[in-house]
Amino acid sequence: MSHESTPPRMPGIPPPPLPPPPAKKNLSNAVVIGSAAAVVVAVVATGIAVSGSRDGAAKPAPTVTVTEVAPADDAPAMADGDTEPVAEESGDGVYSLSEPVAYENDVEVSLSKFSRGTSSEYASPGNTPYAKFTIKIVNGSDESVNADELSVNCAYGDEGKEGDAIFDEGLDGLPETRVLAGRSLSVVWACELPTDEKYLQVEVAPDYESETAVFTGHVK
Repeated sequence: MSHESTPPRMPGIPPPPLPPPPAKKNLSNAVVIGSAAAVVVAVVATGIAVSGSRDGAAKPAPTVTVTEVAPADDAPAMADGDTEPVAEESGDGVYSLSEPVAYENDVEVSLSKFSRGTSSEYASPGNTPYAKFTIKIVNGSDESVNADELSVNCAYGDEGKEGDAIFDEGLDGLPETRVLAGRSLSVVWACELPTDEKYLQVEVAPDYESETAVFTGHVK
């Protein structure tokens, strides 16, 4: 049986080094690399850009928000006939011509019996078209009310021109009487209203301490 011969070693020369063993894969490095790749994919998918700073902290890129505005043509148009003044709801001092107003002191004021006319040549002012109406005061309180403290002012038209009070036969102004508790009083009043005007505003306060109620509407 033959044997391979080993080459002789020269004296004084070390043997050659053995080849290094094959490198083993580091499982933890593979996991870290895989996780980093997943983070990159997630950043790209969400559209969020991250930039580095000198201190190593990541800062989000600026975001632009766009708001759509509907064109002016899409705004609802005002219906025809809506240009006439409209009385506001009760509670802010504005009421319709036929709406009664009750005060905290249990005094109620209302307007009624609207009609048109023209003052005589001897009236003040004379030969002036007017709107006539009745002011009724109902005193539901426990104290009397001075009728001569009643305040009445008129205006007409879209520009709010002052309508003078008319003093003529049957239009004598305010009575110098008292409205007793539980009683009522009606006063006939007239103020200037040109024949080509329909919108009338009447401001009434039953006494010096009460707030003024504003009655608005159209007179035929």
